[in-house]
Amino acid sequence: MKPTKCRVEERGTEDDRNPNPKPFSSLTTPPPAMESLGVLLTFPANSYLEEELSKRCKLFRLWETPPENWRQFLRANAGSIRALVGTSTVGADAEMIDALPALEIVASCSVGLDKVDLAKCRERRIRVTNTPDVLTDDVADLAIGLAIATMRRICEADRYVRSGAWNAKGDYKLTSKFSGKTIGIIGLGRIGLAIAKRAEAFDCPISYYSRSEKPHTNYKYYSSVVDLAANCHILIVACALTEETRHIVNREVMDALGPKGVLVNIGRGPHVDEAELVSALIEGRLGGAALDVFEHEPHVPEQLFGLENVVLVPHVGTATWGTRKEMADLVLGNLEAHATNKPLLTPVL
Repeated sequence: MKPTKCRVEERGTEDDRNPNPKPFSSLTTPPPAMESLGVLLTFPANSYLEEELSKRCKLFRLWETPPENWRQFLRANAGSIRALVGTSTVGADAEMIDALPALEIVASCSVGLDKVDLAKCRERRIRVTNTPDVLTDDVADLAIGLAIATMRRICEADRYVRSGAWNAKGDYKLTSKFSGKTIGIIGLGRIGLAIAKRAEAFDCPISYYSRSEKPHTNYKYYSSVVDLAANCHILIVACALTEETRHIVNREVMDALGPKGVLVNIGRGPHVDEAELVSALIEGRLGGAALDVFEHEPHVPEQLFGLENVVLVPHVGTATWGTRKEMADLVLGNLEAHATNKPLLTPVL
């Protein structure tokens, strides 16, 4: 069941949401309608989400079945599964949706929807929710942290100390300053704006690319990603993954960013042409890269492992205790709202 693509234009607006949502509480007794809700969990969730789903719903754990037997598992339980909880890794593609004729809602434990076939959900009148806002700060924090770590070579300097090189070889080499560098942001949505706000605290001029110029901002707008890259020191990818933004950072963009430029990707792996990125870094056409996401996760090109101008982390943008609980609570709250015929908290469809 392959990942499918979607467009961010499909996303529901804030006006579609429950105007006065009650925060989910694990202390409340689940309504009877919730207890009868069959929920397919597609991934090993954090223990809090899995425990709450297990207590409140009839839970089906897809990952406990080997992938080669998924079709058989879904056929055996299709009549009972009315809800699906997915993530940025495993969502609901057309094949999955077709295998679940009783499916009523897809609750994604992620803000991105590139793993959900929205067109198929619309066709089937399946509701879709995600987890916006609560993860914005963590992802923006990480973007700035990755940029600083790359410019100042923090990871490499850490290894220098641990290896005993400081004592044996003397002081570590000089690195590049972060404060005051021009930041280019691809995608000025919630996360992009949060990154910009943080970068401004370091006296960094902000410029951005999006499908159209944003009102009510003084940031410089570029209608071309290549032009944005040519006019910034650090390029940060913060847009949603759609067919239009797949490989939005290609060889031309990397060459425009240049041998002193740094690329930071906290969006999705396929935003960046990974083969071209490896070549640009090895050949010195790009100054550095910091990556939280990869094109074929969890597989990472081994050529990146030995490069000191690269920082690699395993898709941890939202991976803090507090944020993952808030994301789980949104998933649980949306499922409860659906089961009790109340307005969804964060509807997409």
